[in-house]
Amino acid sequence: MNRRFVWLVPVLAAGCAVVQLAAQKPASTQLATGLGDLFRLSHAESRSISPENFTGEKGKGGMATEGTGANAARDLGQGWKISPSVKIKPGETFVMADITGPGVINHIWMTPTGTSRFTIFRIYWDGEKQPSVETPVGDFFASGWGGTYPRVNSLPICVNPGSGLNSYWQMPFRKSAKITMENLDSREMTLYYQIDYSLAEVPADAGYLHAQFRRVNPLPYKSVYTILDGVKGWGHYVGTYLAWGVHNNGWWGEGEIKFYIDGDDPFPTICGTGTEDYFCGSYNFDNPDTRQYEPFNTPYAGLAQVIKPDGVYLSQQRFGMYRWHILDPIRFEKDLRVTIQALGWRSDGRYLPLQDDIASVAYWYQAEPHASFPPLPGKDDLEVR
Repeated sequence: MNRRFVWLVPVLAAGCAVVQLAAQKPASTQLATGLGDLFRLSHAESRSISPENFTGEKGKGGMATEGTGANAARDLGQGWKISPSVKIKPGETFVMADITGPGVINHIWMTPTGTSRFTIFRIYWDGEKQPSVETPVGDFFASGWGGTYPRVNSLPICVNPGSGLNSYWQMPFRKSAKITMENLDSREMTLYYQIDYSLAEVPADAGYLHAQFRRVNPLPYKSVYTILDGVKGWGHYVGTYLAWGVHNNGWWGEGEIKFYIDGDDPFPTICGTGTEDYFCGSYNFDNPDTRQYEPFNTPYAGLAQVIKPDGVYLSQQRFGMYRWHILDPIRFEKDLRVTIQALGWRSDGRYLPLQDDIASVAYWYQAEPHASFPPLPGKDDLEVR
């Protein structure tokens, strides 16, 4: 088996930044995944896991004789879309993939039914007992509010019509990768999915992707919201998704984000100037002509979702925002803590500490082992209401 040593390199191609796998070998053996190097050949092995090939083995796709499409294909037989999806029963955890490495996951596509906050997505690297990724599936894909999925058009995460969830985060692993989906709902769910990966060696300094979900509703008065805490080890922070539900009238985003790096206490090394500033907007995300919030999607940052009250039961104003630190990762050697303030306005030009509904996913790479995550909120505390 002729696998090649790979590493992660950001490359600019066709006006967009992509994350590319490159080889530490002569050009003729490079693993090309970006437009800037697509012509270079490689001996890495391409594989894909889906309900039509649960193991990803070479030459084993489309062999099913039973599955969710068996009845539709009853006149056609084997090879004709017999197993396009899986059913996950209430309370059941389904193993989407169990891959033996070394290798790297390049792309994950899925479209799940059911309530996204009740569907828990987890990834375990190299046989670990505690997951390195643990988050409701919608929040991982920058779509935390359930219901209809917003369009998200960014480099590592895309959400396409009608509920096509895509991750392009590069996920190297050395021994194994296990991906699961847990259905906390009282109803059976259907899951279509495909996991595209390459079998190839990874270098000693390649970090593992981590993603952690948190939610506080309501945020206690004069408290800061913690996006991430308890991280120990060597790595870099690469992204934030926030699902922000407003409980007061007026502008809600005066709060500063803070990154406490390698023992910072009580003050951080990195301090932002406002919530919309951190998400690369300005002045309340307002359109100056319409005086309305203006959603936007860019490769690195976006206000992808604005949910307005409908005058009946959708009584709260809610927002979904992402910020990817792809070209500006926050690097740490020992530890990291990330917080954000929730601030609005009182009368007389004074700040008002808000008591909003805030949920987040923090994304980072680090060397294993990682510190244990705090317990995921229970079903009632996950629910959007």
